[in-house]
Amino acid sequence: MRDFTQLVVWQKAHESVIEIYRSTREFPADERFGLTAHLRKTATSIGSNIAEGCGRESETELARFLSIAAGSASETEYQLYLARDLGYLSDAKHQNLHMRINEVKKMLNSFIRKLRDANRGLPEADR
Repeated sequence: MRDFTQLVVWQKAHESVIEIYRSTREFPADERFGLTAHLRKTATSIGSNIAEGCGRESETELARFLSIAAGSASETEYQLYLARDLGYLSDAKHQNLHMRINEVKKMLNSFIRKLRDANRGLPEADR
């Protein structure tokens, strides 16, 4: 079991979701239950899945939850494009948030590769 708060990828995901919450405060009121809620949910899911994976017993399970987090990051990335294209985010704000999410995605993919490479050759019981 790992302390997820010590992982730089979780810290960056957490910082990103805080910035997304701040940014979505400015979205139109009629989006409160639409894009605002969905963007917040998918962004929150990134850090939540990293945390859940860290609470699991095996590296294989951790890698699986990191993969789910990467999927949520991709979903968040799309929603940021949508918010920009609808005029809810400025180009500058979109670029900043997009850069943050892409950094998290790259870190997650690297972490997943390291875990999977380390698990190759281990007996099934140790994975």
